[in-house]
Amino acid sequence: MDVTRVAAALVAVLPSELKLPYLAAGSHAQFGRPQDISPQSEAQMRHAYIGIAVLAVACLVCGGLAFAQAAAPGGGGAGAARGRGPGTRPAASGPATNPRVYALNRLSPLLTKPPMRPADWLVEHDPVTPNASPEARALLKYFYSISLKHTLTGQHNFPFQQEISTNAALRNSGKTPTIYGSDWGFAQAGDKDSAYSRDDTVAELIKQWHAGHIIVMCWHAVRPTEDVPVTFMGSVRQTLTDAEWNQLVTPGSDLNKRWLAQVDEIAGYLKKLQDAHVPILWRPFHEMNLDAFWWSGRRGETGTKELYRMIFDRLVNFHKLNNLIWIWNCDRPEGTDRQFVDYFPGQQYFDILTLDCYAAFNQRYYDEMNALSDGKVMAISETGNVPPLATYQMQPKWTYYMCWAGSGPGGGGGGGRARGPATSASVAPASQPAARGGGRGNAIDYATIMSDPRLFNLEDSAYWDSIADLRKACGLPAARP
Repeated sequence: MDVTRVAAALVAVLPSELKLPYLAAGSHAQFGRPQDISPQSEAQMRHAYIGIAVLAVACLVCGGLAFAQAAAPGGGGAGAARGRGPGTRPAASGPATNPRVYALNRLSPLLTKPPMRPADWLVEHDPVTPNASPEARALLKYFYSISLKHTLTGQHNFPFQQEISTNAALRNSGKTPTIYGSDWGFAQAGDKDSAYSRDDTVAELIKQWHAGHIIVMCWHAVRPTEDVPVTFMGSVRQTLTDAEWNQLVTPGSDLNKRWLAQVDEIAGYLKKLQDAHVPILWRPFHEMNLDAFWWSGRRGETGTKELYRMIFDRLVNFHKLNNLIWIWNCDRPEGTDRQFVDYFPGQQYFDILTLDCYAAFNQRYYDEMNALSDGKVMAISETGNVPPLATYQMQPKWTYYMCWAGSGPGGGGGGGRARGPATSASVAPASQPAARGGGRGNAIDYATIMSDPRLFNLEDSAYWDSIADLRKACGLPAARP
């Protein structure tokens, strides 16, 4: 067999970003035997070509498996891989996410997980923000008052579309989610993730707060090497080089200054909400233990958790924002590079711990997060559908959940029923995940679930009774508007 010709044929079909480094590494740009090469050099190159052929075969096989998985029922297809199709949540793991090997991860040892704690470990804490606003203090106190007993329902909304998903949840379940989530956006004007809807978002959040909702905000930030508008896959889901990351976390560097300018712009909108006396559950740099976003997946003291500390310092100590309840957020700890403890910024930087989970709610996820909680409140900040009620029997500290925009009851279905998660999330096998965007699974009767006294929806009188002290502390009428 002519190995060089096989290697040439296989490498020819590789994507250019995989192919070019290997072509550039050799002294000749073409496959085949140059006339002036020595027999010894030829043997060395043939060995190199064998390695390339093996790599090419592996890439083709893995690509075929990924394609098959995407095409299979529940695999998601092209829309799921891109994560930006109508009514879908940005894909944070799966075939679309390529593992990224960072220098910090090679150099940083895995940290030891803390010992497990009782599932009902709850110890009330003051806000981590010095001189927190009365509204923020009252909101955090409220979460402690309902933790272990009740769970707030929640729905994310795309910034340009505003309350569309929340309204869909009302149509499909008969109840309005109490948590109203949104994002500061990154995309061009008119896109559902538009970065040019921020003033409208501020006005919408003030309206929703006065109507009785509790506000959660995240930020799919663009890379500090770029400015808005960008695309999701072209920026948010991209990465920084190790050298760029080192610049980012180095005070005074050009990239650090660009990043600070981006944070300062968002601070202006948060300040408008502070002036309107609206407290915010603030979830920056979410899913930090994944390798899905430019900010995520870097272990070590100068890794992702350092960036979280940096934005805390900028917003709290520089901008003096005091209306934020700080959320530290991770995705499922699947894989050695994803364990929670390696991304833990320290107790002084967050008020609430949250999990993003688009699969069965494995008890290990809860236990490992609870072990880091110091008794603080916990919640499910993103999911593809309503967690089964059985979840709370063994995982009682989930104080709210939030379905992503277009997912769960907030999807485009009707009639109060949709396709959804496994029937018992605390014990369900991984083969029965909660799906993104409604997904596949057993049909769920949302109306029946929402009538359970564990859950608080906007129409529930028990919810309004529970927030009476919070509303009073915020200068709002106790009765529903």
